[in-house]
Amino acid sequence: MQGLIILNQLVLNGIDINPGVNDQGVVKMKVVVGLTGASGAVYGYRLVERLYGTKVELLIIVSDVALAILKDEVGIGKEKLSKCGRVYGNSEMMAPTASGSFQFDAMVVAPCSMKTLACIANGISSTLIARTAEVALKEKRKLVLVTRETPLSLVDIRNMEKAAEAGAVILPACPGFYHKPKTLEELVDHVIGKVFDQLGIKHNLFKRWEGSSR
Repeated sequence: MQGLIILNQLVLNGIDINPGVNDQGVVKMKVVVGLTGASGAVYGYRLVERLYGTKVELLIIVSDVALAILKDEVGIGKEKLSKCGRVYGNSEMMAPTASGSFQFDAMVVAPCSMKTLACIANGISSTLIARTAEVALKEKRKLVLVTRETPLSLVDIRNMEKAAEAGAVILPACPGFYHKPKTLEELVDHVIGKVFDQLGIKHNLFKRWEGSSR
């Protein structure tokens, strides 16, 4: 017998998690990704694609508008997402992630529309994404909101403040340029790498700043 698998808290990649275990007895991180109806669908799809490459267990929640924007901006549909994890519609309120008793380690909403931000910040759990985010906050799990809007109204800014005070990480889709990106993919990966940093997942999606050579 291959030792004992301890099913209490375990530190994995720098994160305290309650682990899931696959059929081979290997501990896996379980991440929920929500895609909402903001422009920037590429951030959500790229995040799903990159997380899938790390072999984490993925649960994907996608709104109808997000699916339409994915088709328009990225040229893919729901079937592409389904290859990376279990996909739920935003109206499926009986999905497992709607309950605090369902164990997942982190949630990322990418892109996060201002409507979804407002729902999360004000505790309005009218969709599966908003309800799952509420679960993450109340259960003290990592919640990252990749907001995608500009300019921001005062209402948006105050909603970001409220969400941050509740425990969410506000991570605007604002790529840096110090790594001298040459392609759109490199710009997107800079944001995805920032998300990975928040999840405690090691990566080489961008070159880190090491100081100026001058």
